[in-house]
Amino acid sequence: MEDRVNQFGYDLIRNDVLKELLGKEHDSILYWVGKTLARKNILSTVEEMIPFFEKAGWGKLSLLQEKKELHIFELKGSWMTDKDERCYQLEAGFLAQQIEHSQGCITGATYKKKKDYILIHVETDKRDAIQEKR
Repeated sequence: MEDRVNQFGYDLIRNDVLKELLGKEHDSILYWVGKTLARKNILSTVEEMIPFFEKAGWGKLSLLQEKKELHIFELKGSWMTDKDERCYQLEAGFLAQQIEHSQGCITGATYKKKKDYILIHVETDKRDAIQEKR
C-alpha cells in the first residue's frame, strides 16, 4: 500500500505539477534536467544505471541492444499502460548524458511509447568527441 501511495504522490508532482509550472517547455526542460542529474550522479556502467532507475522510481531498466553508436533500452513500470501520459524526457536525458560521459562523444536520446513499456534509443556520434574543459 505504501508504494502505491508514494507512486501516487510522485505521479501528481511529475505529471501535473511540473506540466503546470513548465508549460509548453515541459518536455525540453525535463530532458536537460535529466542530463543535469546524470552529471551529478555519474555512473560508470549500464549495470550501475539499472538499480539507480529503480531507486529513483523511474522503472525497471534493461539494455536490449548495444552497438558502436547505439544503445536501446527498455523501461517498464506498473503505471505504464495505454492511459500513461507521462513524458519520459527526464529518463532519456539522463541516459544520454551517462552514455555521453562514458563514451566521450556527443550523445542524444529519444523515446517511443509502446503498449506497456518505453523504448529509449541513445545515439552517440563517434565523430564528435567532447572537448575537455580546462
